[in-house]
Amino acid sequence: MNTLAHRLGTVLATAPAGSLAAALLAAAGALAAAGEAAAQAPTTPPTVAAASQAASPPTRLGEVQLVAEGVWLLPSRFERGRQPDGASLLLQGRDGLVVVDTGRHADHAGAVHEWARRRGQPLRAIVNTHWHLDHLGGNALLRRALPEVKVYASAAVRAAVSQRMVGFDADLAKMLEDPGTDADTRRMIEIDRALYADRALLLPDVVLEDAPRELELAGRALRVGVLRGVSGGDAWVLDRATGTLAVGDFITLPVPFLDTACAEHWRTAMGELEALPFARVVPGHGPVMSRDDFRRWRGAFERLLVCAAGDRPAGDCASGWIADLGPLLPASSQRVAAGMLQSYFSASLRADAGRRARWCGR
Repeated sequence: MNTLAHRLGTVLATAPAGSLAAALLAAAGALAAAGEAAAQAPTTPPTVAAASQAASPPTRLGEVQLVAEGVWLLPSRFERGRQPDGASLLLQGRDGLVVVDTGRHADHAGAVHEWARRRGQPLRAIVNTHWHLDHLGGNALLRRALPEVKVYASAAVRAAVSQRMVGFDADLAKMLEDPGTDADTRRMIEIDRALYADRALLLPDVVLEDAPRELELAGRALRVGVLRGVSGGDAWVLDRATGTLAVGDFITLPVPFLDTACAEHWRTAMGELEALPFARVVPGHGPVMSRDDFRRWRGAFERLLVCAAGDRPAGDCASGWIADLGPLLPASSQRVAAGMLQSYFSASLRADAGRRARWCGR
């Protein structure tokens, strides 16, 4: 078992409250190190890492794909030896563009910037679904390049950026001091620490209220709300014209990402999301789904929670998840899905009451 995969099984299960950043890094690194596409058909100081990111060419331009009229997707991505980038949804409005989530790495956010530039369209607004860096970190590059862009996110994002990330940065600094931290992990730590150093650029300009509201951003009509489940305050965005619903990490493949989640809140949120009038859903990680696909994923998630609440072995529950997803989970992703779920059972689904309350009690 490689070093990062081993950390998935140990750090998540044993991390104390102050070392969440290390646990998140381990979880993401393990999945990336496995070389999985996750259902999708790069040792310097932090400031130098930030500079090298900013200089990276926007190599992902060719991956932007049309989803519906006036709607495009830069897909999520996992690659060996690096942490993930969440999906970015691009919406064309009367007055310019809106992007939902900005990824983590410079080549992802840079592709968003360059794609908008080549279209001759100003990027007017960013909506961040939640505070995990693979959905938020690209804000730093985009706001440097486009200081007039306005950012919308939940109160949970503001709190995490202004408070939690200080502790996360300290956790990662300690990992760098550990001689046992391998080179791949060090490289990932340096990228994340560079983003934490720029956390003022990750703060929202406008805090979204929990209650659904109508917004017109860049001249495009959107309905936006905030639910709890993944990170304490997770925004969803419904494009009125096309019925395209961006849900961030409320839907992910190959497994639900439970690192900062409250499963019970998540379960409730899925019912509220299904009640929305959407035609297609854009997961935080994974391909665009139909309404039937959404229902299949929701059903698999519900049965996973029921299994976790019982006394069946974690491996049986993981096998049930894989079977329930059926065609949503390619065979190439099943092994890593089983391994991740096994670890999530000890770290989250069957963790002690105090650990669960940490994320459910907010």
